[in-house]
Amino acid sequence: MPRFALKIEYDGRPFAGWQAQADQPSVQGAVEAALARLDSGFAAGARIAAAGRTDAGVHATAQVAHADLARDWDPFRLAEALNFHLKPAPVAVLAAARVPDDFHARFSATERRYLFRLQARRAPATHDRGLVWQVLNPLDPDAMRQGAAHLIGLHDFTTFRSSICQSASPVKTLDEITIEETPIPQGREYRFHLRARSFLHNQVRSIVGTLERVGARAWPADRVAEALKARDRAACGPVCPPNGLYLCGVGYPQDPFGN
Repeated sequence: MPRFALKIEYDGRPFAGWQAQADQPSVQGAVEAALARLDSGFAAGARIAAAGRTDAGVHATAQVAHADLARDWDPFRLAEALNFHLKPAPVAVLAAARVPDDFHARFSATERRYLFRLQARRAPATHDRGLVWQVLNPLDPDAMRQGAAHLIGLHDFTTFRSSICQSASPVKTLDEITIEETPIPQGREYRFHLRARSFLHNQVRSIVGTLERVGARAWPADRVAEALKARDRAACGPVCPPNGLYLCGVGYPQDPFGN
């Protein structure tokens, strides 16, 4: 059966997360239902695999999944047909590509990239409602960058790990955290870019929530290092909401989409 990689974009607000669930809507379920309408080899109960299992309310601009199909589709036609059958769900297949049988969306990945959008302004978000985390007061981006510097590299991230995380080890290498500040009407937007081979459950939201405390001057930047060293969930700052989190890229030894 030919294997296809799919690059998928979605608004996470209507879903209980990526992973298929029996009694709640999921992104995986929406894509699988569309595939079942198109391909006789994709029977009821068949599953696709994704690079990352995003939580409820988390978005994606470049999730990657793979599926084994009976028909050897033209990739462009496959993407077009899936988008037709995905309507009206806020899910879109940006690209499809034929991949080798040993390609695996999750296990072949060499890095994941996340974006977190945080807006500081007094007026409620309108156009970005549900797509950003909003706080009322401006933050200090330089202080947040100083705090973030303590997290780069190989560390035990127990402090920044959900208590229900199923990863075998809390030790991860965080390759990059960059923080950009841009003006928005009556406020500022802070964009956090994080890159690693893999992340722990709630790691990004725990890091951003902690750095927000630094940016608000409730924490000194050095307290981030102390929290990391504590290896204690209680030492973490608040876990921020999922609204502003986006899976925005997955790296592979060879890009299946040729970008």
